[in-house]
Amino acid sequence: MTAAIGTVLIGIGAFWLSFMALADLAARSGIAPGQAWIWPLLVDGLIVVSTIAVVALDGRLGAWYPWALLICGALVSVAANALHAIVAADASVPAMLAATVAAVPPLVLLASTHLTVVLTRSTTTPPYAAQAPPELPAVTEPVAAVEFEAEPAAEPEEELVLSRRERAARLREAGWSNKAIADELGVHASTVGRWFTPPVEEPEITKEMETTS
Repeated sequence: MTAAIGTVLIGIGAFWLSFMALADLAARSGIAPGQAWIWPLLVDGLIVVSTIAVVALDGRLGAWYPWALLICGALVSVAANALHAIVAADASVPAMLAATVAAVPPLVLLASTHLTVVLTRSTTTPPYAAQAPPELPAVTEPVAAVEFEAEPAAEPEEELVLSRRERAARLREAGWSNKAIADELGVHASTVGRWFTPPVEEPEITKEMETTS
């Protein structure tokens, strides 16, 4: 916020210097003194508005248009400030030096406006956006029971466990966590964890085939 306030103050100073130079150039170019102040508003105001539009439309399809306006406004402002310096500068100051000094305010205005918009957006947006967990898909259809070939019918409790394991497997494939699956099926999270833990194979015990006498 402090940086944003500082850039606003710098932008105001740059805008005022450019405004005075462009207004004087407009008056020297034949525009009535009472109306000469409108011309710098058109030029430098276009820079401010285009900069805000560029940041607002960043990455969108129509972002090229504010970019074009921003480039044109900046070029006109820099060129006009440089021409005014050449026309109004003291004869003892080289024209190139006067034009360079006069080109600084519009460039600072451009940079400070863009920086102010970026800083303002950063203060209204948290430094890191906590990504919400993916929405858990609702189980709208019962999971089909596993078919066993030539096996006797399982007990009701076994069928319930098998059905829960099948539903747990489907939900696990859908990206559900063990905790979410446990809450959905009404079991403990450790139970769900055991269902997906592969069994530990026991080492084979070798038998002695022959004994020595």
